[in-house]
Amino acid sequence: MANATIHATGTCAPISWDEGPYAELDGAPRLTHARISNTYHGDLEGEGTAEVLMFYPTATSATYHGYERVNGRLGTRSGSFVLESLGTFEAGVARTRWRVVPGSGTGELTGLRGEGGNDTPAGGTEIPYRLYYDFD
Repeated sequence: MANATIHATGTCAPISWDEGPYAELDGAPRLTHARISNTYHGDLEGEGTAEVLMFYPTATSATYHGYERVNGRLGTRSGSFVLESLGTFEAGVARTRWRVVPGSGTGELTGLRGEGGNDTPAGGTEIPYRLYYDFD
């Protein structure tokens, strides 16, 4: 990140979660696909829709990878951008790391780059996030 990095904070909350299995095989770990909608409040105000693939090696742990288009306002700028998410779920906590996909910003968010994420306890509804960002 460049020297002009801005630290954004706030909360996000899932407003819908539709998860189902795919490529099931008896005796094999589960694979699922989820479509998740989120709202964001704070320095990032808006809504996002994510498509996420999850791998469950056990009944109580998972790894996941997905993309979310977020549309709204970041700081004083409006537009949309895509977050790439990588994460794990272990010991009742989902740890998600974000990366703004290069070239995904639109409107006043063109040229956005950044990284951040959140740590969510199981059943969390108002999830604190952090995003460190700047522009090309």
